[in-house]
Amino acid sequence: MAGDRADWAVELHGVHRRYGRGRTAVHALRGIDLTLRPGTFTAVMGPSGSGKSTFLQCAAGLDRPTTGTVRLGGTEITGMKENKLTALRRTRLGFVFQAFNLLPSLTVEQNVVLPMRLAGHRPDRRRTAEVLAQVGLSDKARRRPAQLSGGQQQRVAIARALVTRPDVVFADEPTGALDTTTAAEILSLLRQAVDTLPHARTTSRGGTPMATVVMVTHDPSAAAWADRVLFLADGEIVDHLDRGTPAQIADRMTALTAPHAFTQAAA
Repeated sequence: MAGDRADWAVELHGVHRRYGRGRTAVHALRGIDLTLRPGTFTAVMGPSGSGKSTFLQCAAGLDRPTTGTVRLGGTEITGMKENKLTALRRTRLGFVFQAFNLLPSLTVEQNVVLPMRLAGHRPDRRRTAEVLAQVGLSDKARRRPAQLSGGQQQRVAIARALVTRPDVVFADEPTGALDTTTAAEILSLLRQAVDTLPHARTTSRGGTPMATVVMVTHDPSAAAWADRVLFLADGEIVDHLDRGTPAQIADRMTALTAPHAFTQAAA
């Protein structure tokens, strides 16, 4: 895909990730080449052990590739010093995890403003109220996580991910612990982040700032909310599907386990 580097929200070039050495080495990623535009929602799927989590960790700067380069919003993070990388993650990236990862001793509002505090910034109360309203929790700001349902806790996690207006939100199985109805509500919020919420830097679609979401999931219904689904197998992107239905995505996943499936080139 052609384009100026400033056009890309996420770039991975020749990314390999190997754990261990010699005959016992595990090759989690085998040469990932990928560019994602701002204002897009990408789902990543694949069989167990295909490299999904490693892909997300390398793309988000939580793990370093063995070889290859990663850029976020045009900034190369591959060789970045850890303190600068930590600062970048706190200000330009958002994270949503299956386990919510909320601090139980803090209120909802305190959990949401945590990225600002960790970055050394004074919490923006107006921005906090804004994101809590966006996720439907304006009346829960003073409650603690234990007083909320699982779906409400994940809404807090999404508000926390969005409060700094990040360039990219990385979501790792964000609906894995939720029932079907609640999962759809969470996915709708991620979809809205792409379609309507501005971020602070990269622009797209005629100059309008747009957020970008990259989500790892095992659920075809969840992946169907994305603009594009990438399929990983044995550490490689082997296929993709644009605007697929849950049934189409499930069929592709089934095909990944068929004989010789991994030899098919991505469409």
